Amino acid sequence: MRIVLFGTGPFAVPSFEALIDSPHDIVALVTRPIANSGKRRKSAENPSRDLGVDRNLKIFDPHSINEQEAVDQLVALDADLFVVCDYGQILSSDALAAAKLGGINLHGSLLPKYRGAAPIHWAIYNGDQETGVTIIHMTPRLDGGPCLTSASTPIGPAETTETIEPRLAQLGVQCVMDSIAMLEQWDGQSPIGEIQDQKLATKAPRLKRSDGKIDFTRSATDIADQIRAFQPWPGTFTSWTPEGKSEVRLIIHQAAVVTDQPENKSFAPGEVIVSDKQNLIVQTGQGQLSLVKVQPAGKKPMAVADYLRGNPPAAGQMLG
Repeated sequence: MRIVLFGTGPFAVPSFEALIDSPHDIVALVTRPIANSGKRRKSAENPSRDLGVDRNLKIFDPHSINEQEAVDQLVALDADLFVVCDYGQILSSDALAAAKLGGINLHGSLLPKYRGAAPIHWAIYNGDQETGVTIIHMTPRLDGGPCLTSASTPIGPAETTETIEPRLAQLGVQCVMDSIAMLEQWDGQSPIGEIQDQKLATKAPRLKRSDGKIDFTRSATDIADQIRAFQPWPGTFTSWTPEGKSEVRLIIHQAAVVTDQPENKSFAPGEVIVSDKQNLIVQTGQGQLSLVKVQPAGKKPMAVADYLRGNPPAAGQMLG
């Protein structure tokens, strides 16, 4: 089968490597253009491009894949199928029509949950205990096509987006291969895959820096999930104001829900209730949160015990 790959980020790389090593004919890689920032491009900015260069693929990087010139280039490739993952643009119906069988997309959630750009982050943020990958037969509607294959994996209580994403990328390899095998047997007309239940659809919008700000009226469990979800970006942060000084930003890298301390309604959300040589514990809207690893502004991440040897917030002071 003649296949064109569409990808930019690291999530696509394991599946693309497997396809390049397979009997399929990989005729090109379509990826995002290099940003004209005036700075030297780092390899991590586009792992899919780096793979394409290493494996001598023909590379296209149009600013918009849906402009007529780009669509004409796709038509000229005479592809049977497009395989899309972590690309960054939505293909129009005209672009999809340039391949005989359209396209498939490897998505990092169990669709129809978490449609959008940040499915892994939002699954952890919402406290889900399971996630997975889904291969959809693409339509111009965002992540809305029929599901061809899927696979699931548990989310451990201490896992972060950084630890789960590589596992999902590997989990997707066999799903991609199985979906292509399905399409090789497809007549191009009869229904294929499982139609998504629109009533179960949820959104996973692209992250903003402001998403990382802690709202201490949420529960300790919710905030701990947020900290796990938003690593490495946008991070999870709060601030406090030392007496007589300006506001200080504090990034929280790790925290734990306090389970051995009775609920005390006299504390306000965001209030520091313990600040000693070893522990920094904050009241939330429900329960207490013990900060484990933090990063003061302008410094490296550190264990909270090291932070407490400096000038930390005292009991009774407010975070946020």
